[in-house]
Amino acid sequence: MKKVLLICGLMAAMSVSAASKVWVSDLGNGKYRNPVLFADYSDPDLIRVGDDYWMTASSFNHTPGLQILHSTDLVNWEIVNAVFRVQEPREHFDVPAHGDGVWAPAIRYHEGQYYIYWGDPDFGIYMTQTDDPRGEWTKPHLVKAGKGMIDTCPLWDDDGKAYLVHGWAGSRATFKSVLSVCEMSPDGRELIGEEVLIFDGHEEHPTVEGPKFYKRNGWYYVFAPAGGVKPGWQIVLRSRSPYGPYECRTVLHQGDTDTPGPHQGGWVDDVEGNSWFMHFVDMYAYGRVVHLQPMTWGDDDWCIIGVDRNGDGIGEPVDTYRKPASNKPVSAPVTPADDDEFDGTTLGLQWQWPANPGLGWYMNNPTDSELRLYCYAPSESWRNLMDTPNLLLQKVVAPEYTITAKVDFRSNYDGDRAGLTVMGLSYAGIGFRRTGDAVALEQFDCIGAKNGAAERVNATVPFRDGEVWLRCRIDRSTDSDGNPSMICTFSYSTDGRKFQTLGSKFVAEAGQWVGAKTGFYTGASQTKNDAAWLDIDWFRLTKK
Repeated sequence: MKKVLLICGLMAAMSVSAASKVWVSDLGNGKYRNPVLFADYSDPDLIRVGDDYWMTASSFNHTPGLQILHSTDLVNWEIVNAVFRVQEPREHFDVPAHGDGVWAPAIRYHEGQYYIYWGDPDFGIYMTQTDDPRGEWTKPHLVKAGKGMIDTCPLWDDDGKAYLVHGWAGSRATFKSVLSVCEMSPDGRELIGEEVLIFDGHEEHPTVEGPKFYKRNGWYYVFAPAGGVKPGWQIVLRSRSPYGPYECRTVLHQGDTDTPGPHQGGWVDDVEGNSWFMHFVDMYAYGRVVHLQPMTWGDDDWCIIGVDRNGDGIGEPVDTYRKPASNKPVSAPVTPADDDEFDGTTLGLQWQWPANPGLGWYMNNPTDSELRLYCYAPSESWRNLMDTPNLLLQKVVAPEYTITAKVDFRSNYDGDRAGLTVMGLSYAGIGFRRTGDAVALEQFDCIGAKNGAAERVNATVPFRDGEVWLRCRIDRSTDSDGNPSMICTFSYSTDGRKFQTLGSKFVAEAGQWVGAKTGFYTGASQTKNDAAWLDIDWFRLTKK
């Protein structure tokens, strides 16, 4: 199998290096469609340095953390790096700390250095820096310890002073819907002076959060979302002083469009000086997908994001629009990687774990064009797969598509298991489980996994250790309230051509502050020194 499939795998790897088979934003005619990234990049922020755009987003507890994306036109993006492989403090993130970790980072460029700041709601404000976004970033530095400080963004002023704006997490700070500014040391490594509350959104703009700090024409601007993640809107604050007082305007809302809650994001100018705003839209199980809006400035130094179709002075989101100006136009569409032939010596940058990775969880095997995942017994407190640190997962990347993985399972002991899963606060999957000396292929789900629910097996078929093609088809639907819903159907094949549906359809559920994720699980019921394993030959996405 391996020698024959190696040639096919290399050809497939080359064919997917340019663009996804299931979602491309670039329409090829000088226009793009939203979302520009149909994937969960929550709280995106971006900058342009020369001809290049760099973006990052919340990674929460997932590692490698703080993925770095690159583009030359704001439409075609690829993942090029991640800031860290291990998240500190280790004792907190060596286990799945769902929803903790990196909240709403801001990326900036100052005097030859790239900086990323973020708030960890439990530990404080962190910063990392580099002179090359594709290279090594410094170990995260704790700028200020504390609880509840989130959604941070720095600003280096014209006079050499520096400032930091941030929001507050009510779950830790016991208050929210207010924004603060504090002076920062010019090197960006510590906060100095006292916090100054600059805005209270309780009355007109509840749940104001996610501020981004800018300066233009002598005005200090704070861009921030308000009104809640799903039904919210964008406001802009303006003042002649970083400490206020600030005026406030709503600059983007859903209006008469089908794009609800245009939420947190960042402003950037293209190479011709045109302004753009990238933000997320929460699509439930699909996650917080990324949209790109045109942005215009008036003679009064106020902006409008999107298009003001009805003349009310507030922009509305666009579905399609002309692409931003670029000095490096792409010759063919580019998207973040999703397929994987596992030909390399390292994991693809699209893959993440829900905790700090452990030595011995996996082995890259480029000689056989495979990835091997080992089966480990969970801790005594384990309830279900949400408590499993060694899940290899990637984002959902399109509204409808089919995932197929060719795998080979080798078990040794009762309780060994492995397979394909769709993970969230509830989850489902299809895979192998050994009971005694017999191996079965099972389809299962776990409704209410976050609350410790037990798994339910919906169907089984007798099987053996060995090769099988596992498949999950993702279909888009709507729930009873008209919200987007993701329906998953699982199947398997013994020859790669004829697939047999197994078990029940599953209505996917988002994770903690993230969309559902797809990928692989392994497990065991006992600790042994010759663990079972799952060999993954390839993981491919195709249209329905």
